[in-house]
Amino acid sequence: IKVKRAAEVMCVFPFVVIAFEMEIIPAERIVAQIGGRLTLTCNTTGCASPSFSWRAGMDNPLGGEVSNHRTYSTLTMNPVTILNSHLYLCTVICNEKQKKEKHVKVEIYSFPRDPIIKISPSLVAGEPATVVCEIPRVYPSNRLEVLLKKDEYVLHEENFFEDGSTNPETKTVTYTFHPMVEDIGKEIICEASLPIADMDFEPKERTSSQKLNVTFGPQNTTITASPGSSPREGDSLTLSCVTQSNPPPQIVWTKRLAEGSIQHLIKNNVLFIPRVHFNDSGLYICEVINLVTNKTEEATVDIFIQGAPVITKLSIEPSTTVQEGESVSIQCSAESDPPPEIILRRKSDNANMEPYSAGRILLPSVTFQNGGDYECVAENKWGSSRSEITLNVKYGPKNTMITVIPTAALKEGETVTMKCTSSGNPAPVISWNKKKATGESEKISKNATLTIQNLKSQDLGLYECEAYNQFGKEEKAVKLFIQGLLEEPDQMISLIIAFSSVAAVAVPAVAILIYVSRQAKINGSYSLVKALRLKV
Repeated sequence: IKVKRAAEVMCVFPFVVIAFEMEIIPAERIVAQIGGRLTLTCNTTGCASPSFSWRAGMDNPLGGEVSNHRTYSTLTMNPVTILNSHLYLCTVICNEKQKKEKHVKVEIYSFPRDPIIKISPSLVAGEPATVVCEIPRVYPSNRLEVLLKKDEYVLHEENFFEDGSTNPETKTVTYTFHPMVEDIGKEIICEASLPIADMDFEPKERTSSQKLNVTFGPQNTTITASPGSSPREGDSLTLSCVTQSNPPPQIVWTKRLAEGSIQHLIKNNVLFIPRVHFNDSGLYICEVINLVTNKTEEATVDIFIQGAPVITKLSIEPSTTVQEGESVSIQCSAESDPPPEIILRRKSDNANMEPYSAGRILLPSVTFQNGGDYECVAENKWGSSRSEITLNVKYGPKNTMITVIPTAALKEGETVTMKCTSSGNPAPVISWNKKKATGESEKISKNATLTIQNLKSQDLGLYECEAYNQFGKEEKAVKLFIQGLLEEPDQMISLIIAFSSVAAVAVPAVAILIYVSRQAKINGSYSLVKALRLKV
């Protein structure tokens, strides 16, 4: 607008007046989570110096902190509590003349965390287990719905519509079920929802899951033997123990020995023997232990090593050295697959003493002839084995004999050799004695052979051979004497005559003299040594 006056021009600009207004941010309705932070802002326009005031519905405490600024005021609730669930009114006065008010409704909820799943620490297949799902600090709980699922299968459903809690509370859902082996790896899911349709917040549904680890077993334990349960001697053998168990079990291999005791071998699922021997035959036990379930299961396999027999025992009872007359048992046992045929015999014999199928010889009263080496032979289709043992029979002297050399007629001045032999165990000690005229015996030699050189009349008489050891004594005797041959037919010339006899059994001297006299008359001479040599 231009106004012209005399000598001047004046310009007038338009003036805009802004009306007094107010607003609350956020407006009308707000949803806040307990424990969070909420700020309400009361803002003005068109007033240079507004005055602010806040008030809670029903004159409840504000439950927050007010901060006034030039053109706006804030009410901050940190943290938001259950007490902040009110209608809040902001009043603004401008220049002490104009007054405006607006309100906002604060609605409270609590759904801060995902559910917490708690499952029994060790789930054992077939045994009851408890699942607990905790929904922390939920409000309002009477709107809470909970689903428990195993994968997509619903196990349990629960709501809290009748719950009258006025404060945030942790709600718990508990369910008991029986886990099975096939549940391993499946998930337990807890779905919690707070479906309040007229409240705008996220999330309204929270989910947690936990995988199931079901312990079981051991069960269905088996043993496989490769190349089989009857390998040949010298082959390798692998025994594998297979079982079903969670967690993996501890496996212990043992072997039951012949006397019933248990031999511990190895802690492993595989037992490997590079070269089997016959003594590897036996019952093998695979013991499977689940350290969580504290359950044990066993599987067994009989292993028979095929091969040539092994002689396990060759013995003489009561001892390998016995005294004649004692009872003696000789036993031989052998093992093999297939079972062996056992032959037990004395080596000097061409055939078995008897057919002892059990490998046993019984000598009720052993004699010195039974002594010697005994052989045990065990045979089957894979081969044979043999072993020897010696029976040493102790006995006193036997079969003592005297041999006189020469055995022809002897003359004075010749040499006579008398040899004494005897058997016994231990070998007998042999000595020679000579009978004196007084009847006493004089020990003249400790050798088995007695030699008399340049035979004289004083050498005549009775000579005794004595054989002895710790088990007995035996004696034999020989007599040397001179008998003259007369010039007349009834006389005899001087001859040296030897006569032998067992010391205990003497031949009557009269009969001998008559016999000698008759022969001398016929032949002119006679050698008694020669006549009796078969009896010496």
